[in-house]
Amino acid sequence: MDHIEFRTGVIRPIECYKEAWEIIKDQYWLVFAIVLVGMIIGSLVPIIILGPMMCGIYLCLLDKIEGREISFDRLFKGFEHFIPSLILTIIVTTPVVVMVVLIYVPLIAMAMAGPRMNESEMLSFFAGVIIFEVIVAVIMVCIHTLLLFSYPLIADKRVSAWQSVKLSSKAVWANLSGVAGLFGVAMILVIIGYLMLCLGIYLVIPIIFAANAVAYRKIFPRGSDPSAMPPPPNFYQGL
Repeated sequence: MDHIEFRTGVIRPIECYKEAWEIIKDQYWLVFAIVLVGMIIGSLVPIIILGPMMCGIYLCLLDKIEGREISFDRLFKGFEHFIPSLILTIIVTTPVVVMVVLIYVPLIAMAMAGPRMNESEMLSFFAGVIIFEVIVAVIMVCIHTLLLFSYPLIADKRVSAWQSVKLSSKAVWANLSGVAGLFGVAMILVIIGYLMLCLGIYLVIPIIFAANAVAYRKIFPRGSDPSAMPPPPNFYQGL
């Protein structure tokens, strides 16, 4: 389904957050419960269950965006997309695992060789590790940014994992400034949440998810999949 079209220049970060709040505020605590429970269940067996839970969260949010009342059991509809969401989760987590190994193997080696290293060698080693970690963090942020719309694409358009990766990457790249602004606002909300004795972070996460869903729907409007469009008027002629 690479032929699914997407819009560009439609993300206004502040407006996305305002719209997201207006959409979910009448059922905020239900949305809060759906997001929180979905993340908790997804973390129990991270690679296996995370994907279906993410799809379920976005199914609920997209229902809300489209004016339908949401229900808690809708969260578990994400398991209808188990295989593609599992493959996507493997694609997302594999670079993280590789990078963690690349970081911690040298640290273990250094710990074993510590007594044989002088102070300057140890400082140089730590400086190299810190620089590498910063580079890894930047790479991870870039990867996860490009895949921002992958889970909702699987849930909404029923595309494969690889198709969701390609479509999300293309859409994010074409709307890079808007997506960057979206992340910027999210970071501000996260900081505010941490300042609220760290408990506020749980209160802002549903809003961040909702804003991402609003941005997704602006870029991938309902019915943008040509296979979901009605046939032309002359389609049934001659039948």
